[in-house]
Parts: sequence; structure tokens; C-alpha cells
Amino acid sequence: MSSRTRLARLSCFAAFILLCLQQFLDMVAAGAPWIIWLAVLLPLLILVPGILRDRPRSFIWLCFVSLLYFMRLVVDLFANPSSALYWTGMLAVVVLFCAAMLYVRWRARDLRDLAPATVKENI
Repeated sequence: MSSRTRLARLSCFAAFILLCLQQFLDMVAAGAPWIIWLAVLLPLLILVPGILRDRPRSFIWLCFVSLLYFMRLVVDLFANPSSALYWTGMLAVVVLFCAAMLYVRWRARDLRDLAPATVKENI
């Protein structure tokens, strides 16, 4: 794995944790019931096993799911533009989307470069 691929993956992990923490704090501040917590955090938590196993398809789905959080945070920021919590979430979701997208692209390139070497070794 190249250094830029590793950096994109670490950025993705950091932004993922920051977004989960932001969503958790938002639910605590709102006093939301557990069913709302589940509805907000479940789309992110479903992807954790695939992300930890380094499956590119999980990172692709993470990009799609992060767009839902982006839309929600845009609405929240229009309602309350001075909230540091919402700005933190927006930063996390933008970094998460970009890092996951770049990771998938660079990881696919790394795997493609490794494929001919693996085929040659098996011959």
C-alpha cells in the first residue's frame, strides 16, 4: 500500500470517528430517544466491519452514506450557522467523503499494479 493510500485511509478513519462523535453529541444535546440514535448512527455503523477489513466496496458505500449526513448538516447549518458542533460535523463529512473517494481510487490502482506481479509468480 502506497503512502498516499495509507494517508487517505487514516484520514478516512479519523473523519469517520469525528463524524460519529459529532452525531452522538448532537443526539445527546437534542435529548433524542434511542430510536432516533439508532436511525442516525446505524448507517455509519453498518459499514464498520467492511471498513476494518479494508474492503473497497465498503468505502464506496461510505461515500454514498456520507452524502446523507452532508445534506442533513447543510440544513442544520442554515438553521443555526453559529454552531461549532455543526461546523465540526460538516468538516468531518467533507473530509470523510474526499478521503474515502481518494482511498478507493488509489487502492484500486495499487491492487491493479500488484496483479501482474502475482500472476507472474504463479506461472
